[in-house]
Amino acid sequence: MIEKVAVVTGAGSGVGRACALALIEQGWSVGLAGRRKVNLEETAGLARDPRRALAVPTDITDPDAVDRLFATVVEHFGRLDLLFNNAADTMAYLPTEDVELDDWRRVLDSIATGSFLCARAAFRIMKEQHPRGGRIINNGAPSAHVPRPDSIAFTAAKHAVTGLTRSLALDGRPHDIACGQIDIGNVTPIDRPQPAVRQADGSLRVEPTMDVGHVADMVLVMAGLPVGVNVQSVTVMPSAMPYVGRG
Repeated sequence: MIEKVAVVTGAGSGVGRACALALIEQGWSVGLAGRRKVNLEETAGLARDPRRALAVPTDITDPDAVDRLFATVVEHFGRLDLLFNNAADTMAYLPTEDVELDDWRRVLDSIATGSFLCARAAFRIMKEQHPRGGRIINNGAPSAHVPRPDSIAFTAAKHAVTGLTRSLALDGRPHDIACGQIDIGNVTPIDRPQPAVRQADGSLRVEPTMDVGHVADMVLVMAGLPVGVNVQSVTVMPSAMPYVGRG
């Protein structure tokens, strides 16, 4: 049986950590990517079998660093079956006229460009390996479809992820590369209360949240499918979270 190998970006905390640990629990070997080495090593230390976790500190906005990440993972584990594009940089909610260009670029680079660079590297490997193919799962958001007020950079970046997902799914067909998107609602914070966020009517509301384990469960479902089957898009969210009818 061929060992299954994944790369998870943003694996040092939150959704990325939970999904990486869930994959390892299911027998996957996982390259843990993120900017902070200490966080990645902490994730690896939480794994039931730390030998299946490889911490590779990476700035996913740097093309050379991304290429080194994937080369390191393939050298260590032998192949690549899954990329979970999860890493994202964010910024404070601000009116459009107050958004600095540097913040716009930082958010777009981390979410849209970073996801593209990782997908490009994964495509190169998945097309040439034997058996060929694999799967890419992109972390979208409800904001990939419906924006929050004062979130123009994040919203634009997540809309770009949806276009990236669809293009990758189409371009991957001849090469047995599937690509789908998981749009993730509010996850319960670990170390702080859930903050109130502005609604479309201008009010502030503390919204319902869900345990991150539900996200990991869905990623496992998507990852476990044969490459001839794809979950193109799925939204996982608290049932009472304002999204359907937002605005």
